[in-house]
Amino acid sequence: MKTIVCFGDSNTWGYSPSTSGRYPFEKRWTSILQKKLGSDYFIIPEGLNGRTTAFEDPVEGDKNGLRHLQTILEVHKPLDLIIIMLGTNDLKERFNLCAEEIAKSAGNLINYTLRNGSGINNNPPQILFIAPPLVVESPNSGCSFRNSVEKSMGFSKFYKEKAEEFKIPFLDASTIISSSPVDGIHWEEKEHEKFAVTVAEKVREIIS
Repeated sequence: MKTIVCFGDSNTWGYSPSTSGRYPFEKRWTSILQKKLGSDYFIIPEGLNGRTTAFEDPVEGDKNGLRHLQTILEVHKPLDLIIIMLGTNDLKERFNLCAEEIAKSAGNLINYTLRNGSGINNNPPQILFIAPPLVVESPNSGCSFRNSVEKSMGFSKFYKEKAEEFKIPFLDASTIISSSPVDGIHWEEKEHEKFAVTVAEKVREIIS
């Protein structure tokens, strides 16, 4: 059985923009991914609302992804693959970061994982690096995500460059799904299905 950790934020957690609650287990992309890949794979969802790539949040508290990653790798080792998709919450105005800086911070997650013996036989696990989708205009996005639409347009370019730097597989979520206009950030149910289908194809390609 291949063990895969999905490391992300509220979209990996399964946040519903329509209800401000959580999608049922079977509707989340991580659960659909498990179903698509079958019993030869063990999918471990590690999503957290508000998680950043590597920054402490003065408003929401314990959200530092880099610090969380260190524990998660140790808890779930040995891993065959970790899927990393973080950066949307770094767009919040209080962090004052551009897309290039966010990609560099996300690159620290890759660097740490590659230096960590949490894979098979104390090797690093394989990594699938995913650029978060574009933020879209919404009257409900709130002041935290002011100016985030334009900044998120740089994710595709800078995340891809970071994946090429580390020579790891890459997906651009903005080519697969769209964020909901309800809040500009989270995904409608149908997008979880579409995303899982594409990720499943990529996972099979990587592990084969």
